[in-house]
Amino acid sequence: MIPTDMKVLMNHIYEFQKGIRQMVLFTCNKKYEEYATARLTRQNIPYIVRPIGNDRLNLFFGRRECLDAIQLMVTKPLNQLSPEEDFILGAMLGYDIRVQCERYCERKCRTCQRAQ
Repeated sequence: MIPTDMKVLMNHIYEFQKGIRQMVLFTCNKKYEEYATARLTRQNIPYIVRPIGNDRLNLFFGRRECLDAIQLMVTKPLNQLSPEEDFILGAMLGYDIRVQCERYCERKCRTCQRAQ
């Protein structure tokens, strides 16, 4: 039986290969890292692995240009990204832009209130 995490990974790979996504962020248990990275390597899909603690990891994969930007931008845990960095990441991942705008405004207002 294939674990749910691996079914999700295979769906993400399919969507990437069909051009539906330019970049994917896949979060899973570290025990699947070897399987996931081997599968991406076999299919010549570039990736970046970022451990996030608690036996979990973030696996970014997709177009090289997108991953180059991730290398420069995502240098800390995702929950510590600035509102601007978070917005850009969401846009790069193809998230609903309207929702990303709402999220940005909410996060920016919270940041402004904390600074006062």
